[in-house]
Amino acid sequence: MTIQLELWHLITLLLAFFGCVAGFGKVLLDQVENRLSDRFRAQDQAREIGSKSLREALNQHIIDERKTSQQVISLERDFLTWKAELPVQYVRREDYVRNQTIIEAKLDAVALKIENLQLKGLHS
Repeated sequence: MTIQLELWHLITLLLAFFGCVAGFGKVLLDQVENRLSDRFRAQDQAREIGSKSLREALNQHIIDERKTSQQVISLERDFLTWKAELPVQYVRREDYVRNQTIIEAKLDAVALKIENLQLKGLHS
C-alpha cells in the first residue's frame, strides 16, 4: 500500500496542521491570559481590602489619640488647679512651728501680765 500525495495535498495538510497548532496555541495563550487576569484581579481585591483595613486601623488610632490628648489636657488642667489650691490648703511644718511658737510666746506674755497683776493686787 502506497500513499501518493500531490504537492497541493501536502501543502494543505501542512497548513491544516500548522493551523491546528496555532489554534491550540491561541487557546492555551487565552487560558494563560485568563488566569493572569484572575490573579491580578484577586491581588487588586486583596490590596483594596488591605488598604481599607489599614485605613480603618489608622482612623481608630487617630480617634484614640484624640481621646488620649483630651484626657491629658484635662489631667493637666486638674493638676494646675490642684497646684493653685495647694498653698491655701497646706502649711509647711516650719511655718506651723514658727506660728505656734509666736502664739505660745504671746500666751506666756499674757500669763506673765496676769501673774504680775495678781501679785500687785496681793501687795496693795
